[in-house]
Amino acid sequence: MISESEWILVTGGAGFIGGHIAERLLMDGNRVRILDNFSTGNRRTVEELGRRCGDASRLQVAECDLRDAQAVEDAMEDVTHVVHQAALPSVERSIQSPTTTHEVNTTGTLHLLEAARRRKVRRLVFAGSSSVYGDQPELPKVESMRPAPKSPYALSKQMGETYCTLYSELYGLPTLTLRYFNVFGPRQNPDSQYAAVIPLFARAILRGERPTVFGDGKQTRDFTFIANVVDANVLALTGKGHDGGVYNVACGDRISLLELLEQLQSIIGTQIDPEFRDARKGDVKDSQAGIDRAKAELGFSPRVTFREGLEKTVGWFQESKEMLQ
Repeated sequence: MISESEWILVTGGAGFIGGHIAERLLMDGNRVRILDNFSTGNRRTVEELGRRCGDASRLQVAECDLRDAQAVEDAMEDVTHVVHQAALPSVERSIQSPTTTHEVNTTGTLHLLEAARRRKVRRLVFAGSSSVYGDQPELPKVESMRPAPKSPYALSKQMGETYCTLYSELYGLPTLTLRYFNVFGPRQNPDSQYAAVIPLFARAILRGERPTVFGDGKQTRDFTFIANVVDANVLALTGKGHDGGVYNVACGDRISLLELLEQLQSIIGTQIDPEFRDARKGDVKDSQAGIDRAKAELGFSPRVTFREGLEKTVGWFQESKEMLQ
């Protein structure tokens, strides 16, 4: 736990990953300020966090946009630690709107770093992405590989983490990047046109509908349950890892989309054939993380397996009737 007199800023705290991180930090007794413009985040997430933490004085919300440098500066008051999750997600959206993706993900991150530098923040943790590896054939992906982004989104994430490393080297700002690999879990929204594959598959199957597979379904991913990602962020916040360092956060395994469908249907008890469509631009073929660096330097170890996480996620969808409508 950070000191009771200090604030942790969670950007994107109304979103899927940021919301889970904010919840863990609050449950651990910390004071959390959420920065979100609610363009993709959910106000209900913040309301539920306020109810669950039991002490409204430990949760604040700064409703602003990362592109507003002064608003970001104001939100940083009394903040000693930052978890930067806010971003415009989706490879597909970035291809359609590269300028907006750059402004939010890259320029917005720069605004945050500048404010953190001036406020002498003690640690800033940046949400990186496995997309920076692109379609390099070598597996597993390790942090020493040269980035090869295939989309404006991936490039914006590469630029964000490069800025973080640079700010550590030039200004002594303690930063750390966690490269996420296909995070999934409860409260992940399937309604967005840019939604991730697991909530889309799960909802379709639970509705009795055919899930849509882009490509042949043999592409593989290192699916990572949300609790493992939260653990990595808490470790990073508490001083683990090297300033300016980059770490893969995943399970170190991979599964194809067709295998994912098989496991989902075995949990739900269905047999529904998928509908295949053309592969999407910018998507990588195979992804698997090497997590030795995170294990050695962060003390990270994924405690929830893929199957366990999938069962928890399906259970949440089954309980959340509104998600199935």
